Amino acid sequence: MALFYWTLRGLLSHWRRHPVQFFSVLTGLWLATALLTGVQALNSQARDSYARASQLIGGEPQASLSAPDAASFPQPLFAQLRRAGWPVSPVVQGRVVLKGHEEQRLQLMGIDPVSLPGSGSVAGQRLSQAQMLAFFEPPGRTWVAAQTLQALGLQEGEQPGTANGQTLPPLQVQADMAPGVLLTDIGFAQPLLDMPGQLSHLLLDNTFAAGHPTPPVALQLKQGEDNNLARLTESFHLNLDALGFLSFVVGLFIVHAAIGLALEQRRGLLRTLRACGVSARMLILSLAVELGVLAVLGGLLGIASGYLLASLLLPDVAASLRGLYGAQVPGQLSLSPWWWLAGLGLGLLGALLAGASSLWRAARLPLLALANAQAWHEAHGRWLRRQGWVAAAALLVALLALWLGDSLAAGFVLMAALLLGAALGLPVLLNGLLKGVLGRSRSVLGQWFLADCRQQLPALSLALMALLLALAANIGAGSMTSGFRQTFSNWLEQRLTAELYLNPQNPAQAEQLNAWLARQPRVQAVLPTWQVAVQLQGWPAEVFGVVDDPTYRQHWPLLEAASAPWDRLLQDDSVMLSEQLARRLKVQLGDTVSIPTPQGTWVPTIVGIYADYGNPKGHLLVNSRHLLAHWPALSPARFNLRVAPANVPPLVREVQRAFGLEDSRIVDQQQLKGWSSQVFERTFAATAALNSLTLGVAGVALFISLLTQSQSRLGQLAPLWALGVTRRQLMLLNLGQTWLLAVLTLILALPLGLLLAWCLDAVINVQAFGWRLPLQVFPWQLAQLLGLALLATLLASAWPLWQLYRSRPADLLRTFAHED
Repeated sequence: MALFYWTLRGLLSHWRRHPVQFFSVLTGLWLATALLTGVQALNSQARDSYARASQLIGGEPQASLSAPDAASFPQPLFAQLRRAGWPVSPVVQGRVVLKGHEEQRLQLMGIDPVSLPGSGSVAGQRLSQAQMLAFFEPPGRTWVAAQTLQALGLQEGEQPGTANGQTLPPLQVQADMAPGVLLTDIGFAQPLLDMPGQLSHLLLDNTFAAGHPTPPVALQLKQGEDNNLARLTESFHLNLDALGFLSFVVGLFIVHAAIGLALEQRRGLLRTLRACGVSARMLILSLAVELGVLAVLGGLLGIASGYLLASLLLPDVAASLRGLYGAQVPGQLSLSPWWWLAGLGLGLLGALLAGASSLWRAARLPLLALANAQAWHEAHGRWLRRQGWVAAAALLVALLALWLGDSLAAGFVLMAALLLGAALGLPVLLNGLLKGVLGRSRSVLGQWFLADCRQQLPALSLALMALLLALAANIGAGSMTSGFRQTFSNWLEQRLTAELYLNPQNPAQAEQLNAWLARQPRVQAVLPTWQVAVQLQGWPAEVFGVVDDPTYRQHWPLLEAASAPWDRLLQDDSVMLSEQLARRLKVQLGDTVSIPTPQGTWVPTIVGIYADYGNPKGHLLVNSRHLLAHWPALSPARFNLRVAPANVPPLVREVQRAFGLEDSRIVDQQQLKGWSSQVFERTFAATAALNSLTLGVAGVALFISLLTQSQSRLGQLAPLWALGVTRRQLMLLNLGQTWLLAVLTLILALPLGLLLAWCLDAVINVQAFGWRLPLQVFPWQLAQLLGLALLATLLASAWPLWQLYRSRPADLLRTFAHED
């Protein structure tokens, strides 16, 4: 133990003499852990919310009975089924707006705790008799999550009012409640939702439902499914994970470079320790312990910073999930102790990965070669050749993943192998380019310039690799995001052609509204839409029935179409599909789709495939006559109105006066486009922030690499100074070398970034979301990004160059003091 103590103490003394290298390692571990743990915190929070929402009532997801069009139905059907021996439990569900909180719509759910199927649990617990009585006897209870209560600024026991003049039962915090949900007894919920005598659906035990597939009433049975939100949002979280891991890798480059440089500078110390009797095993153990201590310090800093980063990004991520998928995620983080331990483990794993090669090189070099600088350079040359073979193997894996893969996992393997192969191949390419140009140089100073560039490659290669990855990720993600923004905006302009959209509250109001609209002179055309929720091969989808109107023919763009598709949709038994649904079902034009209906299976022919960006569910378009032939009891779910823009405000006032529709059920075109664009921007806010942080980490890596090698550069520049080159010229030569390497890296990053953008558009997007985006290149965006990269390079090299410029002649002379 004494030998171990003094060995470790001798190794740690290096960091005291070289504090910049110490902070390099610490900063790398800190940034790598912070970005990855921050992303994991966001995803963990969201997935926990999905799980709680899925198991809010009845424990595991239950089967249910609902109306074919997902509308409400009369409550006597519940009593009829109970008398027939069906153990159903009523549920009413809808959105409410509290007074003073008009910007936040909460989901109100009313249940009957006595008849709940399965385990009978509510929010993860079994209710006692006293709890049940308190729940449904006046004044009742409204269960709410602590985060939701805090976000509303209310206190437990309060009875807030709703926008329609009703009052909620007293609020009570429940530990396992899903965020954004209010749970109360069905008797209190029905008047609050303006649904007297109406139900949303009936819960049914899965076991009973499996043996009784046909209900004795006009309701549709849906088997209990796994958490749909988790399935729908899987690709969203997977993309965040990919960005987090990319940032983690870039941060580890900093650690790897700093540890490698520190090990090289401690050659003499390692030789002395071995000469004093320290075995190679003891030396490697001491180096590993030293690395572990640094990993713990960096990991603790990273976990704290990751928590802060997740807290800052959580509002944008929550808004994205709420807008895209209707998923409620709390605005505050509540993470389990396992997350903190996992973050610390990530720091240790990262340090091990970053320092493994340096430890291996130290263990493999012979004793006398430890003090020989040339031995390290030769070792680097051999390592560079091996690195080239590994890069070639990674690129081969990428080609195989592109050729043979047909899944989201294969898409990420393609991207990871492509980035890994490009990063590992960068030093090999730079070394080959510099060697080729060196042979053509006729100037002595030019030959030194290029030869010294090659000599700096071992110290700068990791920082340049980090810069390459960060630039490629920014080019790829930026091209994909900007292309999606432009495509999405064009698609909205084409699809959202109606000036006003009305959503009736119930079937009776839909009939009255249809008759009233037909008499309005301000309305140029009424386009009712019927809607039915179905399951196709286990995936949620919605069938929309539309009338034949020139609006659809002129403004509904089709990606693929048979001859005269709209005529065939009107006359034949046919259907049009969204692109993502067609890909999931693996069907194309001319194929058929099996749609379950109350009348049996409906098998229409596909005559068109269209884009439906941003919709996580499948979308089918049929003629309303064919839809009503299979669902005769359906009523219009929405009315799309063609109105002159100047007539929209007075028509809205008349509709509200005649029918008392809430503002949320009346949407004009500009409002819908604005909301859609806002959801889009919030969706990519976290992606843009992580991209910027990744580029920032790459800049830090370059700065640290230049700073840590600035002291060793004096020995290489002193001979030039002695031959008459001024310090200002030395500074410009040094800056030129850094910029040459950076510019070469930027030139190689451009094709890599565009190839990455193609992978995101044509592979990842297709596998994750089901649609393919056209690849678009934005030269001005690329020029801005390259300008930022060059500026980051200049800033990273500014301080080392300033130190060189201010160095005294005595500092340069001192490098010759020990020359033989």
